[in-house]
Amino acid sequence: MHRVIGERGRSSFCAKCLIQSVSSDLTVCKTTTYRHMSMYRGKHTALASLAALRSNSSYKLINTNNVNTIMRQGYRTSGGGDKRPELASHNRGQHSERFLYRGDLKKANRIIVKLGSAVITREDECGLALGRLASIVEQVSELQSQGKQMVLVTSGAVAFGKQKLRHEIAMSKSVRQTISVNTSGGLLQFEPRACAAAGQSGLMSLYEAMFTQYGFKTAQVLVNQRDFQNEFTSMHLVDAMSELMFYNIIPIVNANDAIASPPEMDKDLAGVISVKDNDSLAARLAVNMQADLLVLMSDVDGLHTSPPGTEGSRLVKTFSPKMDLCNVVFQGKSRVGLGGMESKVGAAAWALEKGVSVVICDGRNYGSLPSIIQGKSVGTFFTNAKNINSPVEVEAVKAKEASQTLQKLRPADRKAIIEKLADLLIERKEDILVANNRDVLLAKRGDISEQLLNRLQLTTDKLQTLATGLRQIAEKCETTLGRVLEKTRISDKLSLKKITAPIGVLLVIFESRPDCLPQVAALAICSGNGLLLKGGSEAQHSNAILYALVREALGSVQAEEGETDLRDAVALVSKREDIDDLLVLDDYINLVIPRGSSSLVRDIQQKSHGIPVLGHSEGICHVYVDENCDHDMAIKIAVDSKCDYPSACNAMETLLIHKSHIKSGLMDDICDELKKKMVRLYSGPRLQSMMKFSPPPAVSLHKEYGDLQLTLEVTDDVDGAIDHINKYGSSHTDSIVTSSDAAAKEFLECVDSACVFHNASTRFSDGYRFGLGAEVGISTSRIHARGPVGIEGLLTTKWQLEGDGHTVKEFTDGKYQYLHERLPVTVDGKEVFTPASGDSSYV
Repeated sequence: MHRVIGERGRSSFCAKCLIQSVSSDLTVCKTTTYRHMSMYRGKHTALASLAALRSNSSYKLINTNNVNTIMRQGYRTSGGGDKRPELASHNRGQHSERFLYRGDLKKANRIIVKLGSAVITREDECGLALGRLASIVEQVSELQSQGKQMVLVTSGAVAFGKQKLRHEIAMSKSVRQTISVNTSGGLLQFEPRACAAAGQSGLMSLYEAMFTQYGFKTAQVLVNQRDFQNEFTSMHLVDAMSELMFYNIIPIVNANDAIASPPEMDKDLAGVISVKDNDSLAARLAVNMQADLLVLMSDVDGLHTSPPGTEGSRLVKTFSPKMDLCNVVFQGKSRVGLGGMESKVGAAAWALEKGVSVVICDGRNYGSLPSIIQGKSVGTFFTNAKNINSPVEVEAVKAKEASQTLQKLRPADRKAIIEKLADLLIERKEDILVANNRDVLLAKRGDISEQLLNRLQLTTDKLQTLATGLRQIAEKCETTLGRVLEKTRISDKLSLKKITAPIGVLLVIFESRPDCLPQVAALAICSGNGLLLKGGSEAQHSNAILYALVREALGSVQAEEGETDLRDAVALVSKREDIDDLLVLDDYINLVIPRGSSSLVRDIQQKSHGIPVLGHSEGICHVYVDENCDHDMAIKIAVDSKCDYPSACNAMETLLIHKSHIKSGLMDDICDELKKKMVRLYSGPRLQSMMKFSPPPAVSLHKEYGDLQLTLEVTDDVDGAIDHINKYGSSHTDSIVTSSDAAAKEFLECVDSACVFHNASTRFSDGYRFGLGAEVGISTSRIHARGPVGIEGLLTTKWQLEGDGHTVKEFTDGKYQYLHERLPVTVDGKEVFTPASGDSSYV
């Protein structure tokens, strides 16, 4: 401990060492370079001293009337001394431009978190919601351990004290009073200031105990309106808070509700928010502390388009006070506490104006704080950005607008765009392969499976095949949109037709498949759909150059004047966290197509909010070798199905063999050929029971390996094979090898899969091989599209009715009669009658 000699000859201790400084105009620590100043004004000195015992886990900041504050002027040091932030030198104007978008919040360092009464108080308003409070403490500790400077502004002292006083009253009652019926008409009412006085120590002890579990110490900071009334007292508060944070202590700020401070003069019109509740207190503190982020936690998840819970109410994810504040209508206040949403919005708008980013969120949701820092769409984010939509929302809006421009193009123009892209793939193949090689080298340094590495790598042959497929797609542009599927004469001069139309905007998510990008882009362009693409980070260099080629091809055709830029029809999303934001944009995105692992597909299906997901979660494909079959054909199909591309979703994962082939030798011959290809075999339970020396047991019969591994099992007949496939398969692709027409017919009709083959490799289950040109994926769902999804799977239909002033009343009155006459449509240059969509009669 360093002794400090004051000018008035009175001694004190250095705040860097310990406890107290007594009145002196200027005190200088002889062993450090810190200059501590205290201001003497008239009869009274400034308040606050840093009182602490280093052996304690909690430091208490105590206000006194007779002790001067030790105040550092700018935290200046010399030599190798401690380096502390110089708050006074921070430029707020520059700071206000730092966090315009949610993604910028990752850079936030000093974070103020305000816990509303409704967040940490029980529903009966008597005591704290310990589970929610513990969750928030865990989140704050997690961020503090990452090097963030966390400050809590908390409510709860009144509720804690109310519980304490109610307990004291209960303990003082007699047994008769306790068990008697209370006829007073309600619970006892307590004076709030008494509750606050009784609850403050308990609330702080609770925080202390909770944060100690994570290795952090806390300090209580009691404040009231007077601490913000002038620059002098405000700077003392900032000084003490900064000292605590320097020692990695978490300040816990609470309004001293035990005393009635004189009301602060309303300064709102002067550009300073008045401290009326904990929302305005947190805003003033965040600005004075020059915080990066203020998080206001409440019992609602942010601003809504209408009162939460009402029909059509939606969360406003991003809010610009300058543009939107005039349109906000507030209703009611919080069920506890002094403030409500109006108070929070006012505090948030003022703090934002002073350069502090703000998020209002529901503090009852687990993981809100880390998610906010990661840039996820939690709560309402306040920003002064000119375009208040997040970057992915902007891309989705642009894609929707550009898709409408794309639909208006002549089919020949859409064809020209796709042909241009095919040409660019060949012309720029050297640049593409260089970029892809960078991805491959980086992937090999990391922990990536051989399966994903195979999908990642591009070759000259792959690019040539890709370009050929794109040209096949281009040829279909002439007949894709507006194709008449059905025509019906409803009545005289009243005709109805059903035509093809785009779905709207597609979101396609793919892993380690850069060749997927131009394929899907071409399909979207041909079908007039907008497209948002999210590729795997392992293919970022490949995706970047391929996306640049797509934009170049789109730019080769000029849209009409005043139309949206065609290049915006396809957008590439770069960040993984953007997927969650996109999956809730059902106003802009109409279909999600994940291409990748089963875990990716399941994750997308779970997270999508109101947007249909098209895809398959697994590719457990089977080949069944029947009793009657060509031996050489069976070997050839089995080897090709497994070894042609083991990581593909249409590769065989289970080989089913008729039991007769154990003795015939065909099973041994197939296994020998597979082993030559380095395929590792596993046996099913029935095969194990039939052979003494079988391959090791399979972990599961419902297993997708994705590499050179295979499950081997035997069946009694074709019925057994069908039952096995329908039970353990994934409804993807399954094939039978047989010379029996009856067995083939039964297999083709009864196997419940998207693709069912006879005497052909499962690897044929592919959009290019089906003549679709390319595919956006393979669907195992039973609605909209199934199997390889090409252009047809990216189209929907709409009905067009042309009349001559017809009204329903005229039919009711008998003026017109319903005819419902089927009319021929043109298919491949011929007029044919198409099947009816259903009964067109009306009741």
